[in-house]
Amino acid sequence: MSLSQDIPLSHTEAGASRWNKHDTSWMLSLFGTAVGAGILFLPINIGAGGFWSLVIMALLAGPMTFLAHRGLARFVLSSSKQNADFTDVVEEHFGARAGRLISMLYFLSIFPILLIYGVGLTNTVNSFIVNQLGGDEPSRVVLSGILVFAMIAIMMAGEKVMLKAFEVIVYPLAAILAGLSLYLVPNWQMPDLLAVPEMGSFSVTVWLAIPVTVFAFSHAAAISSFANVQRRHYGQHAVPKSEQILKRTSVMLISFVLFFVFSCVLSLSPEQLQQAKAQNVSVLSYLANVHDSPFIVSLGPVIAFIAISSSFLGHFMGARESLNGMLQKQTKMAPAKIDRLGIVFMFFAIWFAAIMNPSILGMMEALSGPVIALILFVMPMLAVYRVEALKAHRGKVSTLFILVMGLLAVSAIVFNLL
Repeated sequence: MSLSQDIPLSHTEAGASRWNKHDTSWMLSLFGTAVGAGILFLPINIGAGGFWSLVIMALLAGPMTFLAHRGLARFVLSSSKQNADFTDVVEEHFGARAGRLISMLYFLSIFPILLIYGVGLTNTVNSFIVNQLGGDEPSRVVLSGILVFAMIAIMMAGEKVMLKAFEVIVYPLAAILAGLSLYLVPNWQMPDLLAVPEMGSFSVTVWLAIPVTVFAFSHAAAISSFANVQRRHYGQHAVPKSEQILKRTSVMLISFVLFFVFSCVLSLSPEQLQQAKAQNVSVLSYLANVHDSPFIVSLGPVIAFIAISSSFLGHFMGARESLNGMLQKQTKMAPAKIDRLGIVFMFFAIWFAAIMNPSILGMMEALSGPVIALILFVMPMLAVYRVEALKAHRGKVSTLFILVMGLLAVSAIVFNLL
């Protein structure tokens, strides 16, 4: 059973005009999906390019995040069918063959990230037990099995439990990010604002920073389920209500994450940022070494655990929905049976990856990157010129902006891979 099936067909008029607890819960869910463990590397990945490239990406991050996710939500809601998920919508608009290919790529863009989070969750908790608690190293098979089972059990418990879990996770995450950002303020070193970068290398630096920004704020994995729930919850008001929730999610993301990024970057010199990037360590690990702070050392695994947990739930939501959608089109089994089989498959796949702890997961993440950029930025904008229900958005500056940024992101990822 998908999450959207847990929602009654109601609340279309009365709740559409005002903000309510349902909206807050989904805002936190989308925030949690976006803020994964990668936030610990984000200040270094963006800041190492220099202060002015960081400023430009900070200015672009808000419009990119809101407009891209709004476009994907509009695309899902453009279906003529009630309760159509992402796989249904792409097949409706692009035909059966192309739709199935896009659906497969969509699933394969999310699933490797789930495997990465399974490994990351196990490594983080294992390290915390050994280094912070001073305990013996637990059995990796048992530890990973318990952690993956606990995460999936939250999703199996239904939408209300899942949204409550996001509330429990996201509030401490936002508070810790804000607290740490403030803690670093006394260490800020103002950069030389008059130093003008060389235009050629500066342009390349900004270009290569676009994918980092795209993925740092991406909550695309949860958008299909999110849009579907809003359609059932708000009926004909689903589009404006989805946009309202997405706008507030973007503001929350930009506020907390960029404050954290700027605070970390301003606490380090350009040379230190380059050194941290060369060492490929998280910003908290590097800051702890520079400032000799046990406080920062202890916060690292806590932030990593909370961020991975919240992002795991959001990505599992997207992987579950897309896998169910694909299997339902290929078999004649009952949807409930397909859902159970899909969950069992994902549990054992994530558990196996967590046990094996493979080093190829970084490459898997890199390969899923272009597909996420295509599906989040490029495909919904191309659909604007193909789908009659989206024709009102043709030729608009926002449509062209997201299309261009998507193509730049994909080209930068391919350039990095080559």
